[in-house]
Amino acid sequence: MESPPESARSSPEAEVGMRVEDLWEIQEPQLSPSEKLNSCFESIFVTSFPQAPSSQVIEIPSDSSLADAVKILSKNKIMSAPVRNLKAPKNASWIDRYIGIVEFAGITVWLLHQSELAASEKGAGSPIKGPITEGIAARLNSVKVKSKDDGITTSVLEATDSMGGTFLETLITSDFYKKTKVQDISGSFRWAPFLALQKSDSFLTMLLLLSKYRMKSLPVVVLGEEKIDNIITRSAVVHMLAECVGLHWFENWGKMKLHELGLPNNRNKIIKVSEDDSIIKAFQLMRKKRIGGVPVVDKTGNKAIGNISIRDVQYLLTAPEMYKGYRSITAKDFMRSIKSYLNTHDDASPRFIGVLTCHSENTIKDIILKLDAEKMQRIYVVDKDENLEGVITLRDIISRLVHEPNGYFGDFFDGVVPLPQNSRV
Repeated sequence: MESPPESARSSPEAEVGMRVEDLWEIQEPQLSPSEKLNSCFESIFVTSFPQAPSSQVIEIPSDSSLADAVKILSKNKIMSAPVRNLKAPKNASWIDRYIGIVEFAGITVWLLHQSELAASEKGAGSPIKGPITEGIAARLNSVKVKSKDDGITTSVLEATDSMGGTFLETLITSDFYKKTKVQDISGSFRWAPFLALQKSDSFLTMLLLLSKYRMKSLPVVVLGEEKIDNIITRSAVVHMLAECVGLHWFENWGKMKLHELGLPNNRNKIIKVSEDDSIIKAFQLMRKKRIGGVPVVDKTGNKAIGNISIRDVQYLLTAPEMYKGYRSITAKDFMRSIKSYLNTHDDASPRFIGVLTCHSENTIKDIILKLDAEKMQRIYVVDKDENLEGVITLRDIISRLVHEPNGYFGDFFDGVVPLPQNSRV
């Protein structure tokens, strides 16, 4: 892909790149390129990062229902938002003012978890109890699930998936979904409340949290104020890098080929689903492996025909008409339904439904421009015969840009901010 014209240098992202350029030029000559970049990013504060659109810097009240939270996320075309604790005192610090960050993925995983519990009870021969609504319980009760005592093990997943779209439609139209509040599922949030940046933190801190420490987004807080000032995502960082094409520091790094950077680091160990696998299985696999997406492969198991991302779970919650009437929704069915849905909903997001591929001889610059152009989170590496070899994510790219100096975070990640005990996301 071609570099953007010089006129594009007026963007806020390019201005940040120019600051890095100025710092790059005055670094000590004995430093390696990697050390130079670390030093440059350590010298720039996150207050310089371009402001996210106001529609993305929003909060969800803690007493919002799951249904209302989904509407807010969908309306603003965002995947996650901080949850404001309405019970916190007015003078509370930010760490007490928020419960955590809720995501489309988190809501969907929690709902599926409830269905698993119900199906598990059914499989054990017990009457279904708990918060599952009567309509959902009735559907599960109608499914014959044989237990281990019968000599046959039928998975919980098979029990819920056997009802396909009918089950999902019943689930999200239930009082259970409409009345359960966001605060009620706070135990499934990954960080409680969340990791936040202060304006005095450096770009190096930001980049390390988004890569090595697996943060998907980072709110920027101002001590003493009652609001989140900005939200920085991996996608925003990659867009910033795309705007820096042509600058000396970027080209020095961006010209490197994937294999020279040790990418993909999961060569021939890629997690994938078949086109005939159920869509629920795909999302369950992402949850179990803690990954953001999986390729959908053809019957040979080697060639990708599509991609399902964790962000696609929004379609399960916002567009039930897509799978109305399905008995079993396969990955192929799901992708076909998304394509049909997008053709009739111009305002739907995300738009891209294909699969991005590249080769190990491509440069990191090629990959950044491709991912930014399509607003995608991952790209698949294929060989000369288009067989899958591995996957590269935004996190992989950022992790090759900087490295963590010894003792940089001290013992902060050794248990100071642990995962919630019952975290499922």
